[in-house]
Amino acid sequence: MSKSAFNQTDTNGLIQRINKLTPATQPQWGKMNVAQMLAHCNVTYELVYDNKHPKPGAFKRFLLKAFVKNAVVGDKPYKRNSPTAPVFLVSDRQDFEKEKQRLISYINKTQQLGAGHFEGKESHSFGPLSAREWDTMFYKHLDHHLTQFGV
Repeated sequence: MSKSAFNQTDTNGLIQRINKLTPATQPQWGKMNVAQMLAHCNVTYELVYDNKHPKPGAFKRFLLKAFVKNAVVGDKPYKRNSPTAPVFLVSDRQDFEKEKQRLISYINKTQQLGAGHFEGKESHSFGPLSAREWDTMFYKHLDHHLTQFGV
């Protein structure tokens, strides 16, 4: 993967794309509106920084590591309309500006902490990940959803 969630130029590019979104921006596929998409993207960071989501049990973590991890942390892009984990489902009304600012703040925090902070860091669902796996997961997920909304 060439772009990085730990590279300031690349994260500035992500933020520029986010800033092109408006509350009226329509998806090219999927069921979420733009505010829901931003809230959905924030869940990735909530799982890292905020203790607000329960951790999956041992058996579920085993299944996630066995069947989901490579799709999430690997280089292969997500397919359109891919299913998502229940914790990532956002169906209620969201505040566009609030979710947008939260996402930009999380992106900046992650970039400033850098790859070293994430090397071997425990993932909520997959156990310890390398900095490269974290990087791929962060960047690929954002890129997928920003593309979904045409930015």
